[in-house]
Amino acid sequence: MSVEKVRRRRRRKIVGMVVGNKMQKTVVVEVVRLVKHPRYGKYIKRSSIYKTHDENCLAKLGDKVEIIETRPLSKMKATKLVRIIEKAKH
Repeated sequence: MSVEKVRRRRRRKIVGMVVGNKMQKTVVVEVVRLVKHPRYGKYIKRSSIYKTHDENCLAKLGDKVEIIETRPLSKMKATKLVRIIEKAKH
């Protein structure tokens, strides 16, 4: 195995929902996670938004998608669309 592959860090795969697709070759993906409150122990929803590169403009609003971390592609984009897990029910 080459030194290049050993040094390369593992890229995270993230599952989220498409909440915007108005841009060219870019979709906005919202990832929701549950976080336990430090004092009260109740689980709270927290969300993050990722601008994601979608080369063929396949993802539509409401689709459940899998994205992966990449090198920075633009000022805001550092993730790519891997696959569409579930199509939206329109």
